[in-house]
Amino acid sequence: MSATQQATSPLVLEERSGAVLTLRLNRPEKLNALNPELCRGLVQGLLRAGEDKTVRAVVLTGAGRGFCSGGDINFMRDARTRRAVHEFEAMLEMGKEICLAIASMPKVVIAAVNGPAAGGGMSLALACDLRIASEPAIFTQAFGQLGLYPDFGATFFLPRLVGLSRASELFYTAERLSAEEARRIGIVASVFPQAKFDEETRKLAERVAAGPPLAFRDVKRTMVGDAHAELEQAIEEENRLQMHCFVSDDCAEGLNAYFEKRAPIFRGH
Repeated sequence: MSATQQATSPLVLEERSGAVLTLRLNRPEKLNALNPELCRGLVQGLLRAGEDKTVRAVVLTGAGRGFCSGGDINFMRDARTRRAVHEFEAMLEMGKEICLAIASMPKVVIAAVNGPAAGGGMSLALACDLRIASEPAIFTQAFGQLGLYPDFGATFFLPRLVGLSRASELFYTAERLSAEEARRIGIVASVFPQAKFDEETRKLAERVAAGPPLAFRDVKRTMVGDAHAELEQAIEEENRLQMHCFVSDDCAEGLNAYFEKRAPIFRGH
């Protein structure tokens, strides 16, 4: 099959091979950290993929050695410094649009986690229908280290995948999961050696794309079903609580500690 590539935005590359569309987050120098421009490009790419009847499977992956390191720390610190909290709020709203676009499109979305997936990056992988990982991949819900609340649907998806107790542990401890541990507890379906990861991703995506689109659409609709409205409500509540945390002194302390390479001292205000 011939592959074509174009940019849905400079920060999200759109690669087409047969009936498979790959959306590649493209900030490799930042481990594909989320900022408003990247989120906007991803929303647009997902919406186009959902509407394109010639696309039967979508792969979401990252350029370079990372999948997605979560929210761009520099962007967050700058938004706080400029008191431009509306910019962070707008990114959270785009996060909701991303999750709903994945949940509502009538095709399977595969997260090919090629490297670190942290914070909102892990949440982004959780929002997809299937997840596979390369051996170097790691997963962590690191929001608490910055005095922040989980977002991009994490509080909705993670307990459903691993159970309430294990999800709580991941939220409270920011434990770094290896790819194999993520497979063991049900976050990812398969783990592959890095050298074979692109090939295995292609094989899985082509297998899904060759399946019956009507049946797969209905399977996805049944599995999401009534939970779609619940998902939207959960993310809206996440965003409300995240904004409360974002403007707190604890968030300022978490960001300062990150840049000063020290442990944060949180005071609860």
